[in-house]
Amino acid sequence: MGKQSASPCETLAEQYQALLEVSEAIAVHRDLPSLFHDLVQRLHHVVNFEYMRLLLHDPERDVMRLHTLETPEQKCDVLGCQELPVDESPGGWVWQHQQPLLVSDVEKETRFPRVTEVMRQQGVKSYCVVPLTTAQRRLGALGFGSLQETTYDGSDLEFLQQVAKQVAVAVDNALNSQSVQSHQQDLARERDHLRLLLEVNNAVVSRLDLRDVFAATTASLRRVIPHVLASLYLYDSDKEVVSRHALDSPSGKGLLQEGFVGPIDSTPAGPAIRTGKPALFDEDDLKRLQSDVGRLLLAEGVKSGCCVPLKSHNRLLGTINIASLRPGAFSQDDVDLLSQVANQIAIAVENALAYRQIEELKDKLNKEKLYLEDEIRTEYNFEEIIGESAALKRILKQVETVAPTDSTVLIQGETGTGKELIARAIHSLSKRRERTFVRINCAAIPTGLLESELFGHERGAFTGAIAQKVGRFELAHGGTLFLDEVGDVPLELQSKLLRVLQEQEFERLGSNRTIRVDVRLVAATNRDLAQMVTDKQFRSDLYYRFNVFPITAPSLRARPEDIPLLVRYFAQKYARLMSKRIETIPAGAMTALAKYHWPGNIRELENLIERSVILSQGPDLHVPLGELKAPTAAALNGAATLEAAEREHIQRVLRETKWVIGGPSGAATRLGMKRTTLQSKIRKLGISRDQR
Repeated sequence: MGKQSASPCETLAEQYQALLEVSEAIAVHRDLPSLFHDLVQRLHHVVNFEYMRLLLHDPERDVMRLHTLETPEQKCDVLGCQELPVDESPGGWVWQHQQPLLVSDVEKETRFPRVTEVMRQQGVKSYCVVPLTTAQRRLGALGFGSLQETTYDGSDLEFLQQVAKQVAVAVDNALNSQSVQSHQQDLARERDHLRLLLEVNNAVVSRLDLRDVFAATTASLRRVIPHVLASLYLYDSDKEVVSRHALDSPSGKGLLQEGFVGPIDSTPAGPAIRTGKPALFDEDDLKRLQSDVGRLLLAEGVKSGCCVPLKSHNRLLGTINIASLRPGAFSQDDVDLLSQVANQIAIAVENALAYRQIEELKDKLNKEKLYLEDEIRTEYNFEEIIGESAALKRILKQVETVAPTDSTVLIQGETGTGKELIARAIHSLSKRRERTFVRINCAAIPTGLLESELFGHERGAFTGAIAQKVGRFELAHGGTLFLDEVGDVPLELQSKLLRVLQEQEFERLGSNRTIRVDVRLVAATNRDLAQMVTDKQFRSDLYYRFNVFPITAPSLRARPEDIPLLVRYFAQKYARLMSKRIETIPAGAMTALAKYHWPGNIRELENLIERSVILSQGPDLHVPLGELKAPTAAALNGAATLEAAEREHIQRVLRETKWVIGGPSGAATRLGMKRTTLQSKIRKLGISRDQR
């Protein structure tokens, strides 16, 4: 006991005093380490010991764990992780049997070899252990060790059991308090998590812009999971690349930027994308990337990070990534929470992608609507091809033959012969008639803008490109594209045009995304493409691709029998538009119109009749015949006379050779030109075998 010379009465008084002090210590101290430090000082006066240990039973693992170790000389912190199976610990034996244990000589104790070895190393010669139990439960044991043999007897055990009863209440209260605090912390953590998910959900619901959703999300996320960098990657499965769509970097270094596009394995998000599961990374992982992304993250001071995939309907959309300046900054709880956030962000990403696609389709439909309205305003359709001549009927038969196919058609002929009407007739008789008919005049658009008109461009592709533009090929998807004056397409653009014809795919200006289309192409020109190929002004491969089914629109002078029909049609048309009544056309005027050679073809005739209706004041059509003489007189030494003379000369030779073009006795040999050149001339001049 504390003092060997004390009388029994003095010893009992000291024990009662010690018990009173134990109660006071329990009332003062709330945490176990400080309580045991105080008990050591108070009990040392009545009990001989050098060590005092608190051992508690862990019901989940069924082990005895050393929670507190105290000596009279110094205070030791909670050691933790020092645990033994119940059967191998003296405290476990006491906890099981609920009886005190007294070992007078450690050297003779054989039941607990591991504990005995430790005590020998510490110099403990004897020890005693008493149960630590409350009325509600068994907690563990309280042990005392001495550096002398036979230090404790029955009276010591009785006193120490009284001490243990009071200490048990304090330990139970402390454990309950810790449990309550732990539960409160769990509740607070769960509350923060739920608040975060609610804020993310509100951001997803209330914001359309993906960057706004991401900014609101990271601001809330940073309060729960501290981080210095967050980013959102979108995944392109076709090209195996990711693009950095949004970035949040409060650190202020700004080394990373939005807009990055690169292979998935060049970023720390690669493993998350390939496995579809969250992935943690550290500084060594960034070094192994050997990419600009890894180097920039290291330059930002990143030591650890987490990448979580964004998935919706089993479709991988991208990843959300966070990084920290501390190694191993993210726990499994952080990963689980970030995964829940990712599920909601995935909804926003999917909505944003769908919204973008809808906007593109809406824009395309609006553009198609404008084109359709423009087409309606032209008041042209294939039914307005007027005439009964053999030359016209032959052309219409060709149109009827080729229209049901998807073959490319090349319409050649002089200007003003109605090549566009023939193209419309082909579209109207085809299986694509329910889709858009898009036209473009290649000669009317500056060379620098023609590529953009045909294929479209992305925003910022060139100076002045302030918005994305859909090209004519995209607008004509599923329908027909009519390229008028195709002979004016510059050489540098012809290769790209050839690729669209062959592969049905192209890229917009400023974009590397390939767009596939299904377009039927009809081209027209008044130029001699075959001669242009010879003169190396037009690609031969593109010419052959255009020339799948050639149609030559006859000139008006090749179909003189159609002139009266056209005159009546145009007279009625413009009389109706001008609210006039035209009943008769003078016979002399009609004869003059039929004999005129019409270098401007149907367009010239239509303009003349419109002018005639304007000049007419009564029911008779007043035709300004004087205007027909002026071009003829002016052209005596001009191109029209030369063209007429050339046409007449070729016609005469063809009649003499009975329309044999090739061979030694053919027309080409007699005219001193190549067979292909003569064929091109025949098409250009509108010469047909029916002419006499």
